[in-house]
Amino acid sequence: MVDADGIVWHSDFSGQILGRFDPKTLAHKSFEVPLQREGWPTGALDLEADPQGNLWLGLMFQHGAAKFDRKTEQFQMIRLPDDMLKPDSQQAMVGPQNWTVDNKLWMQDPARRGIYRRDMTTGATELFEPFKGRAGSPYSIFSDRQNNIWFLDFGGENIGKIDAKSGQLTLYPTPTKRSRPRRGRIDEQGRIWFAEFAGERIGMFDTRTEKFKEWEVPGKLFAPYDAAFDKNGNLWTGGMNADRILRLNIETGKFTEYQLPHNTNVRRVFVDNNTTPPTFWVGNNHGAALIRLEPQD
Repeated sequence: MVDADGIVWHSDFSGQILGRFDPKTLAHKSFEVPLQREGWPTGALDLEADPQGNLWLGLMFQHGAAKFDRKTEQFQMIRLPDDMLKPDSQQAMVGPQNWTVDNKLWMQDPARRGIYRRDMTTGATELFEPFKGRAGSPYSIFSDRQNNIWFLDFGGENIGKIDAKSGQLTLYPTPTKRSRPRRGRIDEQGRIWFAEFAGERIGMFDTRTEKFKEWEVPGKLFAPYDAAFDKNGNLWTGGMNADRILRLNIETGKFTEYQLPHNTNVRRVFVDNNTTPPTFWVGNNHGAALIRLEPQD
């Protein structure tokens, strides 16, 4: 991901670091993330920013989350309570986008098929299990301006919401059945942009009107992983199996395809809207590299 100053940050899927890259100077710096659990696999997955621009990591099998203060360059470690911590606890995703609204942080747990909410003042932690007794599993999570948590049901076909005040669960099934929505994000207008990993589509869900739009991607077995919307009205996605990047003009429905320079194994994607035109970024999960794509049109 790229911050407001144009600095690129990345998590590491196997290493215990947070990476910082300056595209102007080409300087790279690694910040060592403290261990939460000795002897468990290292590495982090999700990387998100909060309202102050601080960075948060989902620590996977190290469990919990890490907050990185960009000014002090120090980590604050967030642990699960001892009575909730299990051998297979795994916080792949974290939802700090609006945690300052009520001082509560959301964290996902694939092993529980649930989402934790932690009071950052008292440490009190709740577990929400939206699919208890039925099929489904939250994957990508992100909070709205009221710090309600929205999630993508990678185990099924839903966009889900847990109301921050009432705890009420609402599920919105995608038009495409068994679409397995995987990763995405919510914009300032309350629109959720997401990839349908098994549906071979990318989509948008308007949380205000509760309406969907979907676009089928060209080709077969593309396996869209994530989606990001830019300021020019284009929706970007990457194919986990295809090593191609797609840019969709949502007004015309036209796709532009970009072949990546080598095998990439696309996961999280990001669009930097600070540049003109917007710049696309992706991490090469198997190549220890960052890839920047600059459209020429």
